[in-house]
Amino acid sequence: MLAAFFDTPGGPEKLYVKEVLKPKLKEGEVLIQVQASALNRADLLQRQGKYPPPKGASELLGLEAAGIIAGSGPGCAGRWKSGDSVMALMAGGANAEYAAVPEAYVMPIPEGLTPTQAASIPEGWLTAFQLLHFVGKVQKGETVLIHAGASGVGTAAIQLARLAGAIPIVTVGVKEKLQMTAKLGAAAGFNYKEEDFSEKVLEFTNGTGADIILDCIGGSNWEKNVKCLNTDGRWILYGLLSTGEIQGDLLSKMLRKRGNLLCSLLRSRTHKYKEELVAAFTKEALPYFSPNEQLQLQPIVDSIYPLQKIADAHRRMEQNLNTGKIVINHNA
Repeated sequence: MLAAFFDTPGGPEKLYVKEVLKPKLKEGEVLIQVQASALNRADLLQRQGKYPPPKGASELLGLEAAGIIAGSGPGCAGRWKSGDSVMALMAGGANAEYAAVPEAYVMPIPEGLTPTQAASIPEGWLTAFQLLHFVGKVQKGETVLIHAGASGVGTAAIQLARLAGAIPIVTVGVKEKLQMTAKLGAAAGFNYKEEDFSEKVLEFTNGTGADIILDCIGGSNWEKNVKCLNTDGRWILYGLLSTGEIQGDLLSKMLRKRGNLLCSLLRSRTHKYKEELVAAFTKEALPYFSPNEQLQLQPIVDSIYPLQKIADAHRRMEQNLNTGKIVINHNA
């Protein structure tokens, strides 16, 4: 089968498509003939040699895919049959013609969605769902500050916060992205390059601050995050697009706020955790997806690249040009 590959870590130019062995199914796994997959920041980090896959996972890139069930391994419970249209969360291997995945990580493609749309859901939306519900314990009426609000996780978090009855507000770095996030339901948005988002958050919340902060930026934002965090608020760190280094008195400032600093990654979670997450998302969120704009959850596809052009897709993400998900079309 064909798959995206790189021989040595480095820039997007290291990527190419080559023939590799089709995956052998392990206990409880199904085989998906991949029609579309999507990009995540973890793919860029893995390509750079900074984020290896978990032990036992495929060495190939790709954390989410949509396609057709092409087979079942030993010990499967029979949840899926050959020909079913599905999407799946993966620990690696999605940027290939075929992918093996535990059957518990597989979800049906919502009625009316294309494989391209469906491929943009599993990793980004499950990340946003677990940050809000499993980690942040979001409550109705709370204010949620979402950094990188126009990213794949950001656009999902806006909509899921709304679905939970919370109030999403965002930061972005481009004016045009503010318009998109507002359309998705953000109650307010701030261009962090042009204004102090902490002051704007305090102004929006009448001085109380955000109850939850979803932060994929890291060290460069820490003082502003603490400044606009509500007392007893939850600052959830799930990425480090800037730096992991902190210069200053973080602990005393957090202590005065009685703040909670929570850290979360999805890829390295246990099988049981991912199984429970997929089940909860399937029950509580999946029914609200539809291509009809009148309904509540919409996957946002920024752009589509053929598998042979995956290096160009990586370049687009590295330049922070995307609003929503960058999808790889495997049928092109």
